[in-house]
Amino acid sequence: MTQQTTTNSIQVIAVDLDGTLLNSQHQVSERTEKALKAAIAKGVQVILATGKTAASGRKLTDKLGLKLPGIYTQGTVIYDAEGTLLHQQTFSPALARQVITFAEDRGYNIVLYCGNRLLVRTITGWIATLNSKYGEPVPEVVNGLQNVLDSVPVNKLLAVTDNDPRRVKALRWQLSMQVDGAARMMDSGITGVLEILPPAVSKATALKTMLKDMKVPTSAVMAIGDAENDVEMLQLAGIGVAVGNAAAVVKDVADYVVASNDADGVAEAIERFVLAAEQSPAEKIEVASESKS
Repeated sequence: MTQQTTTNSIQVIAVDLDGTLLNSQHQVSERTEKALKAAIAKGVQVILATGKTAASGRKLTDKLGLKLPGIYTQGTVIYDAEGTLLHQQTFSPALARQVITFAEDRGYNIVLYCGNRLLVRTITGWIATLNSKYGEPVPEVVNGLQNVLDSVPVNKLLAVTDNDPRRVKALRWQLSMQVDGAARMMDSGITGVLEILPPAVSKATALKTMLKDMKVPTSAVMAIGDAENDVEMLQLAGIGVAVGNAAAVVKDVADYVVASNDADGVAEAIERFVLAAEQSPAEKIEVASESKS
């Protein structure tokens, strides 16, 4: 992207969670929390943009004192800071049934994301980590996922295999041929997991909706991410930032690459593009030193 946005013009920060804002322990570091709160105090608005549910982001929203709506479940839903659903995209029951049947017949486990509910046929080892590791709601076991499709709105599906990226790549190709563009296949950055979304849905489309309501131009946005599902969001923003641990496809479209999520990359981006104008020379030297460490 051609970079013309200046430090003083950033009004909104849109940031991914896992692999970006959160470190490998799924926590926000002290430096990153300090940078976010300093940006908020300056009047910059922060939007969480994640593939996870709003329920999983609630503690972080409260911790940071965020007042804006957030983008959840890969852009299929927007919830306000109080947890009220403002906007959602869902699968048609027929399309969801087609995807579930196709994937299950080939030995993949499916997770349905339905608002703040996760529905599964069985809880495998990895599916259990959705709660224990990623902070998602405890998955609910139902007999026959196809049986709930006419009564429960489905926002996205996960197809899960045994940590084998080759099987995920194969399913992505097969499903793409099967549904012929009626759904989106997405790499969430987690090995062995394929995300399936309704057509024309992404974090970027949700962010566009929010920015229109806020009357903020895309040039005044800094977006930060690490995985394929962040690419369009980074392309949309005036400043697109990839953390150091990001996938190559993300780094390729980013305006800047900062430190990894375990080395406070988000803090580095905020300090550099949002806070630098207000720092004293001594503070700027300290930030530069921290960014290189």
